[in-house]
Amino acid sequence: MRSTGSWYDVEAAGERIDCTVRGKFRLSGSRETNPVVVGDRVSIRLNEDGTGVIFRIAPRDRSLVRRAAGRQIGKSHVLAANIDRAWVVQAVDEPKLNTGFVDRFLVMAASQDLPAGLIINKIDLLEGKQARADLKELVTLYEGLSYPVFQISAERKKGLRKLGKALRDSTSVVAGPSGVGKTTLLNLLSPGLDLRTGEISQATGKGTHTTTFASLHPLPDGGYLVDTPGLREFGLIGLEVGQLAHYFPEMVPLLPGCRFPNCTHDHEPSCAVKDAIDEGRFPISRYDSYLSMLYNLHLGAGDVGR
Repeated sequence: MRSTGSWYDVEAAGERIDCTVRGKFRLSGSRETNPVVVGDRVSIRLNEDGTGVIFRIAPRDRSLVRRAAGRQIGKSHVLAANIDRAWVVQAVDEPKLNTGFVDRFLVMAASQDLPAGLIINKIDLLEGKQARADLKELVTLYEGLSYPVFQISAERKKGLRKLGKALRDSTSVVAGPSGVGKTTLLNLLSPGLDLRTGEISQATGKGTHTTTFASLHPLPDGGYLVDTPGLREFGLIGLEVGQLAHYFPEMVPLLPGCRFPNCTHDHEPSCAVKDAIDEGRFPISRYDSYLSMLYNLHLGAGDVGR
């Protein structure tokens, strides 16, 4: 239910038990930052003092994974395991909406065969016709790609009912930058949790970290929601250059029209994707995201992508 990196809250038979993990998991040479993550199904042995030891981790279903940040080169950071859907949370402002982050999140979810969607918070901060038109265009773009999009205002409690229905009877994970309102949203969806929230830094315009560790919370109408720490970046890992286009749904029907089967849709002639862009049939913002990821995969950086 919660992981702090060294201790794990495990729910068993309706009780919460503080557990550690057997050393063999830490010594197994895993390329993951942590052997056990929120959502894992585990077997434990009880100690005399009431704590437990995790000695078995069941095979995972779908997980949300990103490239580990900082100096942990080549490692993956699993945010949550055994989940039904992943939601990337953004705010229209404070902090600014980052479509590059959104696109990398959606690609990594698709690579794990994990359905994903977009939650846009703080719509109460929209000012002026142009801002509303820009948001409408963005929503139309992602909904046209078959991603569910929810526009909400946690401040004014607007749009929460529809979102609650979408989360019901499933296990979902929410992830996004600090300050977009993930924890506030969870407090509203599950009254009584009273999780700590933070303010936006006036100096940087970015959120401050209040959620330190991932945690799994039950929802009152059924299902669970995983709250995650704010992420500065969402880097790709485990992808090859030739796979990337297959995780952009608008590219997939165009791929057979390319002259070369290994086309990267960057510099090659007779490329159906570039033709679609020239003819205005492909959103340029999504193509820019694709190129950013492609170049970083070429460099072997996994696309750190802030």
